[in-house]
Amino acid sequence: MTFKIQKLETDDEINQVADLAKEIWTEHYTPLIGAPQTEYMIVVFQSVERIRKDIAENNYSYFAVYDDDYSDKQVGYLALRPDEKGVFVSKVYVLKSYRQKGIATLMMDFTLDFAKKEVNSVETVFDSSKYDRPCLWLTVNKGNLGSIEFYKRYGFLIDKEALTDIGNDFYMNDYIMTLYFDL
Repeated sequence: MTFKIQKLETDDEINQVADLAKEIWTEHYTPLIGAPQTEYMIVVFQSVERIRKDIAENNYSYFAVYDDDYSDKQVGYLALRPDEKGVFVSKVYVLKSYRQKGIATLMMDFTLDFAKKEVNSVETVFDSSKYDRPCLWLTVNKGNLGSIEFYKRYGFLIDKEALTDIGNDFYMNDYIMTLYFDL
């Protein structure tokens, strides 16, 4: 099996990712945070409208992972946003049936390459006056043990805990994890 990562460019690709998000989130997060919060978060953070807004207004780049055996089959997705610290890794998700096939590692390698290019670009928002080294950083639900272990194996460290009010009486109870890298 081989996989490719491609930046979302069309409305159809964005619609597919939103459908993929709903499938992944419903399966994976319902046992962790319950159906009501999962459904709320899909609408607020994973919908077509939110993806479009993130791309148009919030400087996010969204990418889909495709199974090369089925050229139009999305099996995962990620969203990245350059910031003053380096790159915020907003989303890294893979279909359950495609986990343990090296896709998450492929995605993180891609993310690190993306971050190095962004930090070295003339348009970088990385603030070297505040930060000695750029980093990838992300939030991960404290109960998402498989993902936490994957990020640790990749080299991320837990920096701190964060309890974030996301509205509707729901909270995200996360770790903030960071991976510093050299330019």
